[in-house]
Amino acid sequence: MSDSHSLTGLQVALLRVLWQRGEASVAEICEALRPDRALAPTTVATVLSRLEKRGVVTHRREARQFVYRAEITEGDVRGSMVQELTERLFHGDVAELVNHLLSAREIGSDDLARVKQLVEAHEKGTEVSRGKR
Repeated sequence: MSDSHSLTGLQVALLRVLWQRGEASVAEICEALRPDRALAPTTVATVLSRLEKRGVVTHRREARQFVYRAEITEGDVRGSMVQELTERLFHGDVAELVNHLLSAREIGSDDLARVKQLVEAHEKGTEVSRGKR
């Protein structure tokens, strides 16, 4: 797959199931997404087939069904999509992207402290463990 992992919301939702589970069948993906999206199995199978043609997922046969797994990581997708967003909407200006994120909605003191911690760690060349949102 190319460096651009530009994906639709539905494609990312399917991939999230695969990232969480490691691998899953069409029926398992439909069931996992049912609380948020009622999708027909044919829709899920079509999206997975298209993702497979792009090298994003692969499958193996188990009995009479395909079991899919992601070929790219969530980090790969995030990095590529954020880079594309930064280039397209902010002309590559990372500072402007961060400014937009900070001013687009109210940022709580905990989130702001976390951003400061991330900036300081980046300046020092260290990594900060990721917290859950």
